[in-house]
Amino acid sequence: MFDPHPIRSRRPGPSIGARIVFVVVLVAIVAVAAWLQRDAPGRKAEPRTEFTASNPPAGLPAALTTGQHLRWSRCASPPAARAKYDCATMKAPLDHRKPGGRTIDVALIRHKATGPNARRVGSLVLNFGGPGVSGVGGLPDYLDQYAPLLDRYDLVSFDPRGVGATLPVRCGKTPEDTGYEGADACAEHSGALLPYVGTSHTARDLDLMRYLLGDERLHYFGVSYGTALGAVYAHLYPSHVGRLVLEASVDPTEDLSEDQVSQVEAVQAAFDRFAVYCAARVRHCPTGHRPEAAARRMARLADRLEKKPAPAGGGRTLDADDLAYAVGDHLSLGTDGWPPLAEALTALMDHNDAGPLSEGADDSGSADRAATPRHPGRAAAPRDNSRAAQTAITCADSSLRPDFERLDRDAARVEAASPVFGAAWSTGVYLCYDWPFDGESTTLRVDADGAAPVLVVGGTGDPITPYPGARRMARALGDGVGVLLTVEEEGHGTYPRNRCVTEAVDAYLRTGRTPATGTVCRGSMS
Repeated sequence: MFDPHPIRSRRPGPSIGARIVFVVVLVAIVAVAAWLQRDAPGRKAEPRTEFTASNPPAGLPAALTTGQHLRWSRCASPPAARAKYDCATMKAPLDHRKPGGRTIDVALIRHKATGPNARRVGSLVLNFGGPGVSGVGGLPDYLDQYAPLLDRYDLVSFDPRGVGATLPVRCGKTPEDTGYEGADACAEHSGALLPYVGTSHTARDLDLMRYLLGDERLHYFGVSYGTALGAVYAHLYPSHVGRLVLEASVDPTEDLSEDQVSQVEAVQAAFDRFAVYCAARVRHCPTGHRPEAAARRMARLADRLEKKPAPAGGGRTLDADDLAYAVGDHLSLGTDGWPPLAEALTALMDHNDAGPLSEGADDSGSADRAATPRHPGRAAAPRDNSRAAQTAITCADSSLRPDFERLDRDAARVEAASPVFGAAWSTGVYLCYDWPFDGESTTLRVDADGAAPVLVVGGTGDPITPYPGARRMARALGDGVGVLLTVEEEGHGTYPRNRCVTEAVDAYLRTGRTPATGTVCRGSMS
């Protein structure tokens, strides 16, 4: 007979407390095992979610929009990008006014986001300035500065039109030469391309890029010239503006000649502040222990170099114009550049050794410093076409073509504005004098009514893009669009050197919330 009440074992069972302990330990063991399995070598990664956008740029043929897909693969160059980066090529119209015509290849590079899919915002497109700076070469160099954003974004950059691998402008002695031999050489080797390398054309490429990256709105971080590109994009596509950062902003209200005056005044002011520091803090200050004497000492040095350039190592020499540009590069580093500038000037003045000054300028190496404009008297690095590209893009943008008499007056104004830098900077007014094509406008159109808020960052001690330009950029974008973040900091660009700026910018890019109106970040000038 089946007994519904079988006799139980007479051995005592575990107590209730012991059972609870057992259950807790078991749960912990399972959790640890799961964690070890997750982080074990060869574990299966979370499948990546690819974003798609539903708003292609208007007017482009389907072959370039819904019919085009970016094919990412391991980068072949630069060498620093062969690991951890992907590269792709985007087809875009040569002339966006004739979208069915000839196409060009736009070179792209990407570092995938490292955060979980649920936290990803999309792609953050970076422009490091110039114009003429390669984004494909720049992203591996500057990644550390933006790495904290990888938890939310794929970091993407590109070679703008005329630069690097995208429709490269050639202005050298031969079609293969990446140097700069003047406007006639540009016309001879790249004449058919020069009308299509301006900022407005690249801004239209950006909108196609946004769509192909899968974003409904463009998220963008532009430095120096990159602020011009971002602002023009906002003007052309206000409804497609996502989270835009314009750092070390240019002045959209100044023409090419006015910009030269403002910039040379700003770099002279930065030098004057350096001279005060040097007189007070450096035992054997090369600019003298009376700051008011610094300009005279520099003038004597420039006269000496004009007569006989100093050796700079590797067969190079440094002349008077090179002196001005190299000192300007050091000043663009902010207070970090002041001690090495004092040492380098001492080596040049006392030992006729231009190596430290030249090397310090060449190796400034940061995204905001890379945005330092190339001036007409300054050679670009032989490995790239940055000098030719800078000239071609600037002259495609600027319609200013005054006669030679007016240019001479403008040059005199620039030279008079700075005893140390005026002579070198004054040549910039002639940049587009004999350019073979008309430019687009005298100043930038950046009004962007209806766009989402755009964060404009300006440093009060910026020697390259003076602070008043950032104020004017924020106003020009429009009420409720341009939000100005003021930074009391020396140097060209403040992200990520200034902690307050970094926190404000990162919070905006992560959440979309801008700092409160009137926010000021303290820094070296506070």
